[in-house]
Amino acid sequence: MEKKAIYFYNPVTDNFERIYPTFKSKVLKWGGIMLLSMIFGAIFFIIAYYGFADKNEQTLRRENLLLRSQYNVLEKRVESALKIMNQIQKRDDNFYRVMLQMEPLSISRRFAGFDYEKNYAGLRGVSDKGLITQLTQMVDLLDHQLYSQSQSFDKLRENAISSKEKINSVPGAFPIRRDEFEISGGYGIRRDPYSGAQKFHTGIDLSAAQGTEVFSTADGVVTISEKRGAQGNYLEISHGDDYITRYSHLSETLVKNGDRVKRGDLIGKVGSTGSSISDHLHYEVRFKGEAQNPVNFFFLDLSPDEYNELIQQSEDAGNILD
Repeated sequence: MEKKAIYFYNPVTDNFERIYPTFKSKVLKWGGIMLLSMIFGAIFFIIAYYGFADKNEQTLRRENLLLRSQYNVLEKRVESALKIMNQIQKRDDNFYRVMLQMEPLSISRRFAGFDYEKNYAGLRGVSDKGLITQLTQMVDLLDHQLYSQSQSFDKLRENAISSKEKINSVPGAFPIRRDEFEISGGYGIRRDPYSGAQKFHTGIDLSAAQGTEVFSTADGVVTISEKRGAQGNYLEISHGDDYITRYSHLSETLVKNGDRVKRGDLIGKVGSTGSSISDHLHYEVRFKGEAQNPVNFFFLDLSPDEYNELIQQSEDAGNILD
């Protein structure tokens, strides 16, 4: 079929001349057609969706929106609870059980008897199963973890009741009164104040005024009390069961080799002896010869919330003083 030709009269030439459409006019023409089509399509969809839907469909839509809203709220609550559970598990594994010298629960033991395939097979035919299955899995996981964790703490309590003497020999208190120090240098990779290089800090630095009292953090025997080079006035206490604590840069030591001490006994005072840039106590806990994060052992003096806050302070403290 031939395209219809368009002419116009030109009075200058006294002739009818043919008009040839430009590319721009073609684009505008087809663009306008497409825009009108989209507008009419949208209007038709809105009318069909809201105007012709029966009451049951409208009810289902409202219920679906409500379900999604409730799911989002529940999902956030469960995720928050799982994070808390994860913190409890870490504290259990790296803290209580290490000090009581009990093997932490393995992953296989924590999830023993938990059969994903069996538990969720019946949900596969449920509408919107993605949302329902995901939320159900999260809730079931939380319930199972809580059950496993409660068993773990039951065993810890039983062990603690029969091991009071052992607990007294675990470094479980502050070496300085809590309101008399600040953590200036945390455990782990930190910047050396002399060379500027990164090095592994085997303890924590507690900034305090010179002469502040320093206490033994557990029952034990003083094995070293001397002036030792970069560590200044230095104490080392053996607590048995492979635990040792170290106290460096003291202004003075108040115990000698062979002295038996109890948790809370005064053993020295804060100073800045040896390689130290200000008054502080460098405090270490070692288990089987390996350096441990001392903050993990301050369980006697802290509530769970205070413990988590102190952990964060220790991680943020990057200015070691020795």
